[in-house]
Amino acid sequence: MAETQIEWTDATWNPVAGCSIVTAGCTHCYAMEMAKRLEAMGVEKYAGLTRKTGRRTVWNGVVREDREALSIPLRWRKPRKIFVNSMSDLFHEQVSDDFILDVWQIMRETPHHNYQILTKRPERMADLVASKIGEVLPNVWLGTSIENAAVAERIEHLRKAPAAIRFISFEPLIDAVGTVDLSEIHWAIVGGESGKSARPIREEWIDEIYTNCQTAGTAFFFKQWGTWGKDNKKRSKKANGREYRGRTWDEMPIAPQPAA
Repeated sequence: MAETQIEWTDATWNPVAGCSIVTAGCTHCYAMEMAKRLEAMGVEKYAGLTRKTGRRTVWNGVVREDREALSIPLRWRKPRKIFVNSMSDLFHEQVSDDFILDVWQIMRETPHHNYQILTKRPERMADLVASKIGEVLPNVWLGTSIENAAVAERIEHLRKAPAAIRFISFEPLIDAVGTVDLSEIHWAIVGGESGKSARPIREEWIDEIYTNCQTAGTAFFFKQWGTWGKDNKKRSKKANGREYRGRTWDEMPIAPQPAA
């Protein structure tokens, strides 16, 4: 587990390493370059997970379950919001059902933490949680990523997942999502893409999501403009900032209180 600069969480926990590209939102995934750096630093867990294609580093499809990492949250006494698998996808097809159940057991044993699980494979998540886990843990938040209208059907899969909190990360937002039904979705995170190859974000795309949140009563969190500002100019992520409609938006879902 590691402390993180991600604005909407406190720490990350990565019991899985490696992934594969599935849709356009994955194209410039920060985790690919990070895995390459960690490999260069001698972190064995991340060795051989990426390949070069032109000047880009991309996943090669190798995925590893890290059983030694499973116990890490047990050692954290202070309550945390924990982003599960910031460097992978817990519901990747190469992650076994048994391993996912072991992750759930750790989350069950640490009710003082809130766990945030984000996947681009919500259909598997919904099926597995409903069929093999069954119970709804109040400290487990289930989410999916949606970068444009082409993958908006992920909302329907997420809605079927038994969860105390359901959330969507509209990041990187690379095109319009349109008018979508966010009923039973408790939280939406919106953000533009960062990095030298970042694709632009448009304020009207954010407006649509904001309106959808208002209609459904969904908490709205604006994470960043990224490399492109609202004036459609490239700057550093820090320079473009987090202000939208004249303010910052840090709304969070109302989470069940962790156990003492």
